[in-house]
Amino acid sequence: MGTNRENGSLYTKIENGIATVEFGHPASNSFVAELLERLAREFQELSKNREVSLIVLKSEGDRTFCAGASFDELVAISNEAEGKVFFSGFARVINAMRHCKKIILGRVQGKAVGGGVGLIAACDYVFATEAAAIRLSELTLGIAPLVIAPVVERKIGKAGLAELSLAPTEWKNAYWAKEKGLFSKVFDSPKQMDKELYFHTQKLASFNPEALAAMKKVFWEGTDHWDTLLIQRAEMSGKLVLSPHAQEALSTFKK
Repeated sequence: MGTNRENGSLYTKIENGIATVEFGHPASNSFVAELLERLAREFQELSKNREVSLIVLKSEGDRTFCAGASFDELVAISNEAEGKVFFSGFARVINAMRHCKKIILGRVQGKAVGGGVGLIAACDYVFATEAAAIRLSELTLGIAPLVIAPVVERKIGKAGLAELSLAPTEWKNAYWAKEKGLFSKVFDSPKQMDKELYFHTQKLASFNPEALAAMKKVFWEGTDHWDTLLIQRAEMSGKLVLSPHAQEALSTFKK
């Protein structure tokens, strides 16, 4: 049963050195600004926690993994400042995941859209089910996935990013995502995925935490400029969402 809280939910459980972070929102596990801020802070805190060896990121329920950023907040943007704040949400989370000293494993049970794909790409290792199709739908809304583009490109390459972003109405299946490098393993069912995830995390948590932290640094080499880059992209997106084309596309959804 998922949360009914309009600002979403975020819970962390630490056991045997493994921190399981679970987020949820009644709107297909989408993210309002407050929930994104909480998640970014949680990664920052877990990075400093000596009792934690690695992190598992998951979402509530057995259907959608993450529908991206809150659509209600998107359509409510009325000026560039609000736009920058809105699009900075995922920028802060991605940078918090990048800076986190702990390996982050993603558990993806279902579909992911937009920022949800960026969240998956920011994980270091990802378990997914066959139901975990992905899509970048931003162009259909008159905007573009500018903030998450660097982290998605880092995993699937520029050609993969182009294939995904320039087919905004097309779902790419889990095996496409695995072939491109976004997913590490794909399973027939959540039950099978969770069984393998359990064994994998138990083994991983037994390894030298200093060695894991060293590998984490290697994985993210060449991204030191992202603290600035992703916020710049958020500012660009904040301007783009106010363009006539975007406003026309979004007007259909405004209450």
